[in-house]
Amino acid sequence: MTIENYRYRTSPLFLRNQFLGEKLWKIPNIPKCTLSAKELEGLRLIGYDRAKNGNDEHFQRMVHFFLYDYKFEDIWTDPEKRVEALRKYRAVLTPDFSMYLEMHPVLQLYNTFRNRWVGAYLANHDIKVVPTVNWGDESTFDFCFEGIAKGSAVAVSTYMASEHGNHKDQKEWFLKGYNEMLRRIEPEVVICYHTPFPEMRGNIVYVDYDLSSWKHDEDDKAKKYRITKRTGYVVFEKGGGSARGGDWQPSPNKPQDKRLIGKPGEVKETDMPNGDRYQDKIGSDGYADRERHNTDHGTPDSHSDPHDHRIDWGGGFPEFGKPENYFDGIVPEFKRFEVSKEMGEPLDLRGQYDLLRFETISEFKWSVRCGAEIGFHWEGHDYHVCSKVPPAHDADPMILFYEDYKEDTEQWFKTADEAMNEITFDGVRLRDIITQAEVTDRTI
Repeated sequence: MTIENYRYRTSPLFLRNQFLGEKLWKIPNIPKCTLSAKELEGLRLIGYDRAKNGNDEHFQRMVHFFLYDYKFEDIWTDPEKRVEALRKYRAVLTPDFSMYLEMHPVLQLYNTFRNRWVGAYLANHDIKVVPTVNWGDESTFDFCFEGIAKGSAVAVSTYMASEHGNHKDQKEWFLKGYNEMLRRIEPEVVICYHTPFPEMRGNIVYVDYDLSSWKHDEDDKAKKYRITKRTGYVVFEKGGGSARGGDWQPSPNKPQDKRLIGKPGEVKETDMPNGDRYQDKIGSDGYADRERHNTDHGTPDSHSDPHDHRIDWGGGFPEFGKPENYFDGIVPEFKRFEVSKEMGEPLDLRGQYDLLRFETISEFKWSVRCGAEIGFHWEGHDYHVCSKVPPAHDADPMILFYEDYKEDTEQWFKTADEAMNEITFDGVRLRDIITQAEVTDRTI
């Protein structure tokens, strides 16, 4: 073997074995990416084709690869040449090598490997890297999420899945992969390039496609965008807008969410899946600011019948306050404002227990944080999870878990994450079954 052949045979860019991952395909691991509020503030992106030479003045942006593949093939073939230029930017998203549905499966696997390898390479050169996630059909789920740490910030784009120009609407395909990504990766933040679909959940930071294009290189419109990220709901605000809900969207799979929005001043009535009747007073901005529960939820020591909850939208999504009880029997009238003369027909959801199911882990965590009493049924047994102050303790509330009617099964946890990881059912974690279990109670 000649020296030239030996050098080629042992070249790192030939072998690509520097960042061996786990499992069958050893797809490289990208270090977990954590992004602060400051790093997300006023976020805009810039395409790699405009950033690879590092000679522009937009270093406060993150570099993206939502481009035709030929425009960034060089980051794969000769990444060393681009390191110094990319280092100048706020962060770099990993290359979005194509995962077209009609592609051969081996090419889809190869492009997933290339995405992660470049990310690991850049991170190894002290560049902040945000993993870009892409997928094909369900057959790619076995590998397309590999190499991304649990809880890492990630990036996606809805552009090619949206109906515009000559693009075919592929929303259903996109959402199936997106929901699987949420389940497997549980990202702390999802940077979404182009408008999110209303059904998307998670901590989503919306990045305007147009404002990140070359047409707005010289303006300062990004500063008018406020980034809002909240667990379980899509929230993105443009300057002005509501100081409460922003663009929070009720889940299409949970019609009871619709009780929280309406005409300013009206009172909406909802018969919940468990038979309880709720009333919501809609504030001047179209979002409920107070909710009345006409029940004691079976816990008369902690809930009067009725009792109220104030709803705080300051974080961009509904946070329910502690119950305001009327144990003395003096119950204030639940009035609607004069601007609304009519009250709509009650929404009747009684008996539809499927509506109580958790769609995502984030939704479960949100419910726990709001102080919900959660009951669920799994494999013939009934369990409860709730947030309570431990007995004989002057401390912050903790997460209590127990099997119904079995006091010796009580367990206490500091956080919802700790509870989901440590509570097991025959070796299966709560985290892995909570979106499948039959939820029988979600009392707040």
